[in-house]
Amino acid sequence: MTYVYLLRSESHPDQTYIGFTRDLRARFAAHNAGLSRHTAKHRPWRLVTYCGFSEAKRAIGFESYLKSHSGIAFARKRLW
Repeated sequence: MTYVYLLRSESHPDQTYIGFTRDLRARFAAHNAGLSRHTAKHRPWRLVTYCGFSEAKRAIGFESYLKSHSGIAFARKRLW
């Protein structure tokens, strides 16, 4: 499985992060440990939602969509 996930910063609630991974638990722990330069300064993170995909190609496509203008609007309305 490949997962697309949405994080929200607990220290800066206006900051969100969208990503994908095969190991959700390890990736989430890495974000909160400061091992990702894109998310280190807004720690700690809370997992808002995640979706599992059997095909990595579909997960990557969904992640790209969520990062688009219309995808952000969709996520705010339906996923956050």
